[in-house]
Amino acid sequence: MDQQPPPDRDASAGGVPTPTCYRHPGRETGISCTRCERPICTECMVSASVGFQCPDCVRQGSGTGHHPAASRPRTLAGGTVAADPRLVTKILLGINLAVFVLVAAAGPTLLNDLTLLGRAWDPTPPPGSIEGVAEGQWYRLVTSMFLHQEVWHIGFNMLGLWWLGGQLEAALGRSRYLALYLLSGLAGSALTYLIAAPNQGSLGASGAVYGLFGATAVLMRRMNYDMRPVLVLLALNLVFTFTWGGIAWEAHVGGLVAGVAIALGMVHAPREHRTLVQAGTCALVLLATLGIVVARTIALT
Repeated sequence: MDQQPPPDRDASAGGVPTPTCYRHPGRETGISCTRCERPICTECMVSASVGFQCPDCVRQGSGTGHHPAASRPRTLAGGTVAADPRLVTKILLGINLAVFVLVAAAGPTLLNDLTLLGRAWDPTPPPGSIEGVAEGQWYRLVTSMFLHQEVWHIGFNMLGLWWLGGQLEAALGRSRYLALYLLSGLAGSALTYLIAAPNQGSLGASGAVYGLFGATAVLMRRMNYDMRPVLVLLALNLVFTFTWGGIAWEAHVGGLVAGVAIALGMVHAPREHRTLVQAGTCALVLLATLGIVVARTIALT
């Protein structure tokens, strides 16, 4: 959750059950058979001209499959299937935790230097004083995404990242998942920069986490899973967002919208133009985000 210092009270995502292989119930997966749509793990999936199929559908002659060795396994979104489907999620968790420890050790000076701030209180700050995005410190749009102030704050956000991130990383592949996370967080920062008061600080990973929330809903709809659990959790989080004080709701909304848009492009892209559509979707979200930042900077200077 993104925070407006002093402490924010956001409650980030809740747990959403991760699909498991129907032949190996203990193995989580984001891949499903294109014929029967049952979840299958990397060991069970068989590559075919129309995607991946489960061994049962191949044996029944439901498609033209061949052994995975003939074609490198791909995720639902066309990414490469990895041995560790949570590697990027673990790295993101590690970065957030490392920054939290570093800021706790360094004190408020580093916190102030990394927090999202539109513009300093003084429109003509003297040399050495705090400046914001409008003064050229665009890096704050990114650094604030990995910044947390209290234990409960990072705890909620990292639980949301772990619960939602693993299944999305498995379904999208590492590079697509990382693009989703970073662009959602950046979109959340941009909307905060656009709408919030220029001298109002904001920090936290909730823009990115809400992007994962939106993408999870899109993925579950694509795989024909029961969407009620994720929709209920999302509704509860939005209630907290708009009813509790001190919450940077702009980051939540910006991340959520970006996450939904990116996920739609990722999982619904036509197979013959999949990479082009996915890259184009990410590029459009990035351009819209940069446009917001540029427009706001012009307005503040």
